[in-house]
Amino acid sequence: MSAGYAVLDQRSVVAVTGEDRKPFLQGLVSNDVLRVTPERAAYALFLTPQGKFLHDFTMVDSDGDPAAILPAILMDAETERRADLLRRLKMYKLRSRIALEDRADRLLVAVAFGGDVPAALGLPAEAGAARPFGGGVAFIDPRLPALGARLFLPADGLAALEAAGLTRRDAADFDRLRLGLGVPDGTRDLIPEKSIPLESRMDALNAISWDKGCYMGQELTARTKYRALIKKKLFPVAFDGPAPEAGTPVTLDGKEAGEIRSSRDGAGLALLRLEDVQRAAEGGLPFQAGTATLKPQEPEWESATKG
Repeated sequence: MSAGYAVLDQRSVVAVTGEDRKPFLQGLVSNDVLRVTPERAAYALFLTPQGKFLHDFTMVDSDGDPAAILPAILMDAETERRADLLRRLKMYKLRSRIALEDRADRLLVAVAFGGDVPAALGLPAEAGAARPFGGGVAFIDPRLPALGARLFLPADGLAALEAAGLTRRDAADFDRLRLGLGVPDGTRDLIPEKSIPLESRMDALNAISWDKGCYMGQELTARTKYRALIKKKLFPVAFDGPAPEAGTPVTLDGKEAGEIRSSRDGAGLALLRLEDVQRAAEGGLPFQAGTATLKPQEPEWESATKG
């Protein structure tokens, strides 16, 4: 597939400005914000005190953001939930010298994928590698380089993508890539205040720093990891039959074994009990959801991190 780009309307940019922006976020989100620079982006989670999912986002330090005079940590929130993220961050502002801004009217979120995207954007093929581009910023997806690059751009910055030889595509093309790789997408695959990050393989997707110190939900997240408390995980699945709607129960041998999350064109994600996945593999039993059967597989990228 040749290199292309798409605009993600379901994601919008919010900003944290001010001299305390890094220490403020460092105490709240799951990744090490002190390592975020204009040359290095990161992926992170905002969790409840009980370690349950609330928001996910990529973030990069503009350090002289072309869309504003002040340096800022730019973050891509889910468009329909960005007000909730800003509200929750504001609750912890206290005396921190920061300001919280909605940048949706100034910056859009785009993705570049297929072909040799890093070369087209002048980036090394390393997760999180970032540089100024098109009046905004471009960075290799910090979750997984196979997802391509993410960009925060002014509307006229799309011309720079065209000039770099990328053709415009539908966001559904990127969604097919994401699902084929088995990467979750915010609340399409995680349930606020219920989903556990390690069930969604967020540790393997570079969302969690295990040595940064305290953050919201850190104690329970660490306990889940070190006590091996995970009983379910998100799996990429292939459907034989029409893809069921999100929330459809998955059964194995007539008993509930999990739940469908997002899907498109015969591929999707499902949260499945690990013991049922093992039992299905050993006994050759099919998983069922609605009128479709489905076959789960372990994501290649998680296998690689274990290897």
